[in-house]
Amino acid sequence: MSDSDTSKGGGHLQIGEVAARTELSIKTIRHYDEVGLVVPSARSAGGFRLYTTDDVARLLTIRRMKPVGFSLDDMRELLDAQDVLDAPGTSDEERTAASSRLADFHQRAEQACARLSRHLDYARELTDALSVYSDTDSGHTGRFGSREQSTGVEK
Repeated sequence: MSDSDTSKGGGHLQIGEVAARTELSIKTIRHYDEVGLVVPSARSAGGFRLYTTDDVARLLTIRRMKPVGFSLDDMRELLDAQDVLDAPGTSDEERTAASSRLADFHQRAEQACARLSRHLDYARELTDALSVYSDTDSGHTGRFGSREQSTGVEK
């Protein structure tokens, strides 16, 4: 099934396929349904959740927001703002408000990315500092020298 087959009004994806596409667990996808963030567009005759590519896009947006520290309420607000911009017949005032809100989210995401980048730099520094210990046969004593040098105590 191609993406065009699963767009609005077309075919649907089952939750397992959605989990594979989004790299989210089935449990997480169900949770987002239960809290109303991404409600499946349809249900099968047997009651199984069925998703469109638009639903998958919403899930991907959420997946991108989570590691940056956005709350479920933030996610809902961002998705709602996107819906306003996508909806035909939205007033200019509504579009302006939604665009402004999305610009705020963009700024927060940039700040979070800068913070995460700093943390990643720290993690790389630690990894580099600890790399001297990965080869135990080298006799290298590490950054702090031998035990005698760092503590003044002989072995």
